[in-house]
Amino acid sequence: MSASPPILLNMQDDVATLTLNRPERMNALTPHLFTQAVLAIDEALAGGARALVLTGAGNAFCSGADMMPDAYEDGSRQGRAASMPEDLGAVLERYYNPFVQKIAALDVPLITAINGPAVGAGLGLALLGDISIMARSAYVMLAFVNIGLVPDAGATWLVAQSVGRAKALEMALLGEKMDAQDALSAGLITRVVDDGEVLEQAQAIAQRLAKGPSIAIGMIRKQVAAALTKDLDGNLLMERANQRRAGMTADFHEAALAFAQKRPPHFTGR
Repeated sequence: MSASPPILLNMQDDVATLTLNRPERMNALTPHLFTQAVLAIDEALAGGARALVLTGAGNAFCSGADMMPDAYEDGSRQGRAASMPEDLGAVLERYYNPFVQKIAALDVPLITAINGPAVGAGLGLALLGDISIMARSAYVMLAFVNIGLVPDAGATWLVAQSVGRAKALEMALLGEKMDAQDALSAGLITRVVDDGEVLEQAQAIAQRLAKGPSIAIGMIRKQVAAALTKDLDGNLLMERANQRRAGMTADFHEAALAFAQKRPPHFTGR
């Protein structure tokens, strides 16, 4: 019997839902999972997806890197390796970082449906969402220090930009659990909902965005990211360039016409 794929892809209209599918390991991350995730995203975009949702199978979002040695083979559970790779930096360079950079470069929005614990690198993935919906019973944990490692998968930048230096250091140095309400109060996530509503609400938001002006939405997500590192003058230049492009889109012209005709606009993503 073949193993279940580590990533499930479901297309509903213009929304693609990607599910981390290793529930027996709390959706722990492996190089094979990252490889399949990249392929799934490419397939979704080629299929016309205008918004993505990322969630986890079972009761967890993602427990972080798989500490089981054989996770660094080909994704199967055969032929245990003697140990994890000695050079973990090489694993990040080949698998983790390209995935994070791919998400950052997307021209479509990503909604994360945090259905359960998001730990270590799993927290990094959860925070990649432009909008993040978290189950009331879930928790986040910047757990790297507990195993003698440092934050990765972009978690250092994502957490620090969300909560500030003092709180980021507390989370990284103590490696303690943070419940959903505290994560919301700290500014890590967008919304907290009842456990059974996480995916439904994430997909509803994704559907709304998929019906929006896709070119402008893609530029907005990158413009906000740039605002975290650029100075005012740099942001003004980026706003000018993006507004010039947005003003030439069919969606803007449709919105202007709809406004004059006192009707809702119908955006086509062009």
